[in-house]
Amino acid sequence: MSDPSHATFQVPPPEFFDRAKAGVTMLVLGGAGLLALLACVVGYFVNPAQLAFSWLFAFTFFFTICCGSLFWVLLHHATDAAWSVVVRRQVENIAGLFPWLALFFVPIALLAAPYLYSWMAIDPASDHLLHEKAFYLKPGLFYLRALGYFGFLILVSRAFRRHSVRQDATGDVKHTFAMRKWAFGGLPLFAVSLTFAAVDWLMALDYTWFSTMWGVYIFAGSALSSMAVLILLITWLRGRGYLANVVSQEHYLIMGKLLFAFCVFWAYIGFSQYMLIWYANIPEETSYFLRRNTESWNMLNIILVIGHFFIPFLFLLRRRVKQTAGVVCIVAIWILVMHLLDIYIIVMPVLHPGGFTPHPLDALALAAIGGLLGFFFLSSLGKNSLFAARDPRLIESLKCTN
Repeated sequence: MSDPSHATFQVPPPEFFDRAKAGVTMLVLGGAGLLALLACVVGYFVNPAQLAFSWLFAFTFFFTICCGSLFWVLLHHATDAAWSVVVRRQVENIAGLFPWLALFFVPIALLAAPYLYSWMAIDPASDHLLHEKAFYLKPGLFYLRALGYFGFLILVSRAFRRHSVRQDATGDVKHTFAMRKWAFGGLPLFAVSLTFAAVDWLMALDYTWFSTMWGVYIFAGSALSSMAVLILLITWLRGRGYLANVVSQEHYLIMGKLLFAFCVFWAYIGFSQYMLIWYANIPEETSYFLRRNTESWNMLNIILVIGHFFIPFLFLLRRRVKQTAGVVCIVAIWILVMHLLDIYIIVMPVLHPGGFTPHPLDALALAAIGGLLGFFFLSSLGKNSLFAARDPRLIESLKCTN
């Protein structure tokens, strides 16, 4: 920051998203979301069990993306990163969707839980495996913990957003120091919240199963998918004339490197979890993979391994791919599709153990939550500058090279 060339470097003015130009997109997203939501309501009365699992699948997909976005905000401030100043505002915006996600969790808590979690209707005294976990698997504690997860995630995401926006107005460095403190305190609590949410909402679908690496596995997918969304969002904004003089090839290269790194990390954690469970061969641990190595689920698992790791790995090895917005966006879309498949394989075999059984409610739940979240995101996008216009490390970010 002491570089004398900073004095002559022209800082770009704040850029604001014109919501009027996105009116059609917002209308389509909101309309499609509402129609899909109405169809899901009808679907609940026709096939409540299917709707319960479809809704959890869709909810988890978007929840992990928002959690990953909050992680990148926390990591930015904990490491005092400079390069990410110009893209940080967008992960702040995505993390700002947690209040809406909490609303989308209500159907799971009030309607879907009895269909999703069989342990809620079982007397722990009648099942020794459940009896051993009865201190944790209690409906009251389940809902109380969910309230705690969302309370923390909403509190932290709003705190970062508030300080970041206020710094745009005042330029006061105290907001940077405040966000750094929030990051150091928030990272451990974030890890605990995401891990226990993954246990409560996903692992508890089969109360007989457990894995000590489950939280890290869900985190790896969250960080990877959220970086893919960030790349796509930045490219979408640049395609509409925003951030043209702010985000450069160097920023794409760094985001591409992080995409590559977490692609490898996801594969490492996934393989480690599988290898340890296979090697130990304990029935209570192997049930997860036995169910997903049955019939057509096995084929989807093979597709997941190849598509989630090997294909993006080979593409992202090349520097030119990471630097080229159009090409890295194709890889990002592919990774999101694979993350969607990953969540589907986690949730759906519990309902359909005999094999892959697609249902229209799967797509409708995705459209309902995704459409409405997209509408809410675009509605708030124009309220503040698209990048942190008065961050003390802005110039360093604009001039970053790697």
